[in-house]
Amino acid sequence: MKKTLLFWSGLLIFLLLSGCTVTTREVGSDEKVIYDEGYHFSDKKAIVDDMVKSLLSRPPLLIATDRPVIIVYGIANRTGEHISTSAITDDLRQALLNTGRVRFINETQRKNIERETSYQYGGNVAAETRIQKARQIGAKYMLTGTLRSIKKDQPRQFRLKKKTLMYYSLNMELTDLQTGLIEWADSTEVIREASKPFIGW
Repeated sequence: MKKTLLFWSGLLIFLLLSGCTVTTREVGSDEKVIYDEGYHFSDKKAIVDDMVKSLLSRPPLLIATDRPVIIVYGIANRTGEHISTSAITDDLRQALLNTGRVRFINETQRKNIERETSYQYGGNVAAETRIQKARQIGAKYMLTGTLRSIKKDQPRQFRLKKKTLMYYSLNMELTDLQTGLIEWADSTEVIREASKPFIGW
């Protein structure tokens, strides 16, 4: 009896300890790793791919004969989660720049550009190497967006698992700064359902 008790106690301890070990592995950037119904890094790639494809395949960028200059004023996060929307705009900007069809104002570095310009005209930099003032390029278009989410829980009833439906929607707009007209708008969405047992860890 004691041996049996010791055996089962030892087995239980072994299972508990083995369940607490940590393992790691490399995950490819294109690999989908989803643990729950929430926003994941793979969603960002899908969202960016959709928006880039839409922007380049429709006017005004489709019919542009030059490389229009765009300024990004960010994506408003209207979800209840802490989602880095700047990561979406960074990847979007990079993907569009890589096509060679557009240019972007570096709005995040404007203060540093102003500071460097002031330094160059402060008397320490040779006149022939100073940048010329009032030569910055004005943007033709402004790119903005809004990320929203809706969460729906399955109604309460007797069941062994609880289901949750999560809906994410990203709406983006390209506005002509001279006319104030929206020249392009599109949206992309991610819909995910998760099923979780009531008992588990």
